Amino acid sequence: MMKAISNLLDQLSVRLGKSIAWLILLMMFMTATVVVMRYFLNVGSIALQEAILYLHGCVIMLGIGYTLKTNGHVRVDVLNRRFNPRQKAWVELLGCCLFLVPLSIFILVTSLPYVAFSWSVLESSGAPGGLPGVFILKTLIPLMAVLLFLQGISEAIKAWQTLRKR
Repeated sequence: MMKAISNLLDQLSVRLGKSIAWLILLMMFMTATVVVMRYFLNVGSIALQEAILYLHGCVIMLGIGYTLKTNGHVRVDVLNRRFNPRQKAWVELLGCCLFLVPLSIFILVTSLPYVAFSWSVLESSGAPGGLPGVFILKTLIPLMAVLLFLQGISEAIKAWQTLRKR
């Protein structure tokens, strides 16, 4: 049962991570367009530059669970590589329970009023010619917290299963 839950959460992270990876390619083309427009055509576009920034935020916030799933996050490898699998599982379980899950809940709870206010005023860019919809981008903050929480639960389940094995 626990393994099935962990697998389901892992699949969510992997599918979302692989899907949003395409946004990086889009960002690359948009950045090249900005460079060509600015340096060869002497034309600027604040909206295009902000779109790249928005996509960057989407990639980071929606890809956080995938990064955790694929061990792309920062670890203290100097210590971790010396540990046996059981010690690594203890570190993972305690890290998830003491740090990752509480931090995810904290980010979720504290971001909700911030996002709600942004929606109440339909916040848009303060830059002239900037994009509307900053409130939509800010909605990704609590969503990021939920994705991190869910993947943290999956990692904790896997660590617990490792500890239960003899």
